[in-house]
Amino acid sequence: MSTENRTSAQDRYVSTAETHAGAVIFIGDRVYKLKKPIDLGFLDFRDREARLWACRRELELNRRLAPDVYLGLVDIGPSGDDPCDHALVMRRMPEERSLAALVETGSPVDGAVREIAEELADFHVRAERDEPVSAEGSPNAVMQRWDDNIAGLRDFGTGLLDAEMLGGIADRGRDFLDGRAPLLERRVHAGRIVDGHGDLLSEDIFCLDDGPRILDCLEFDDKLRRLDAWDDAACLAMDLEYRGAPDLAQRFLGWYGQYSGDVAPTSLGHFYTAYRALVRTKVACAKHAPGDDATAADARDHLRLAADHIRRAVPQLVMIGGPPGSGKTTLSEQVAARLGLHSLSSDRVRKELAGLSSADSAAADYQSGLYAPEHTDRTYRELADRAAELLTHGESVVLDASWSREQHRELAVDAARRTRSTAVALQCTAPSTTTAERLRHRHRTASDADERVAQSLRGDTDEWPEAIRIDTTSSIARSADDAIEALISSAP
Repeated sequence: MSTENRTSAQDRYVSTAETHAGAVIFIGDRVYKLKKPIDLGFLDFRDREARLWACRRELELNRRLAPDVYLGLVDIGPSGDDPCDHALVMRRMPEERSLAALVETGSPVDGAVREIAEELADFHVRAERDEPVSAEGSPNAVMQRWDDNIAGLRDFGTGLLDAEMLGGIADRGRDFLDGRAPLLERRVHAGRIVDGHGDLLSEDIFCLDDGPRILDCLEFDDKLRRLDAWDDAACLAMDLEYRGAPDLAQRFLGWYGQYSGDVAPTSLGHFYTAYRALVRTKVACAKHAPGDDATAADARDHLRLAADHIRRAVPQLVMIGGPPGSGKTTLSEQVAARLGLHSLSSDRVRKELAGLSSADSAAADYQSGLYAPEHTDRTYRELADRAAELLTHGESVVLDASWSREQHRELAVDAARRTRSTAVALQCTAPSTTTAERLRHRHRTASDADERVAQSLRGDTDEWPEAIRIDTTSSIARSADDAIEALISSAP
């Protein structure tokens, strides 16, 4: 509930507030909410019956989460006459106990936020699911919402927002959605689209001694409230990050995932966080008036938040290559573990395709046996296909292979291109004396390459000019730091 334009009277017993669509009167321990008789395009409350319907709908929907706060309706007008209006009656919440106030004052809130995550997960389990609800999670429906928000921002944000930044956000969002249809369809089939809250903000959540109260769901448009459950959760995470608590936002999403059992890819959380930041950007733009520096800053800060998250939403295909002994497998494992990426190894895939375990030896001379060109081509095709499947489901992936042939690299780049993902190439380098020493002393791995194979491969490798060189002669941690920095800097 917005507290904008609030004026207080004796001992704060009576006060008022306005939102874009309503008026709120605070009297003692009660709150009375009225709808303004206006037409905003997306809602039309000029008719009293429409206002009555909206009040009833708000009461019904919000009682799902806070039945002891939403008390009922009252008619407004002279006694004995037909009412001229209607108001929703609520129990008054202590403003200092809103989650927004607690976060902004630095109060400890982890326990309360964990409770909110648990309550939201339970609410989503009980939420309505049917065919009209599920339809709003389809790839086309989600794309339409994204495009509508971008169009609205272009209408409202002229002269206020960075047009180049908005254009980049728009393009990356479409890239994410164009390449992630299987992910969105899987979530529809798994029942992850719910009739949820729709506008979960920290200023509308109150942390009381007997548990949280989650208020003010989106009631004026059923379609906007029918959404992916992760979208609902990401709205609050976005708001917490905007208020300067990004670590708390991530903990909240972690707790929500734990309680809901919804193991969504990180990219989906970034996408919906960006989407929610755009919604708040549009709200700020709609409220902005010339000279209103605070609202302008609000819009721009939310746009920057959207830009950051949509950049991280687009999955990455990371090729980590180099000759045997260059440290590519160790680096691949480190990068995958630290960033939470899937890791696929050409050595393991090669043996799997041949019906061997990774521990089975298939040692042979260079380009012979299991390492003959036809087996190598098949291995790289399989790597690219598996990577594409992961990318369409929102998962970034590390591909560990020598990548000595340009034709094999092109398979990976094409997989990224087809799934609207980002391809990044890292080439491990180390002196030949170092690689030889590593090969002599390494324990059994899925690779069968020895020093002779390494020497042959070193002299038979296509140039790889687009790869970022990673020196692996220092510590594993340092090499991983360099690789991760390169990945971050190469993100679009």
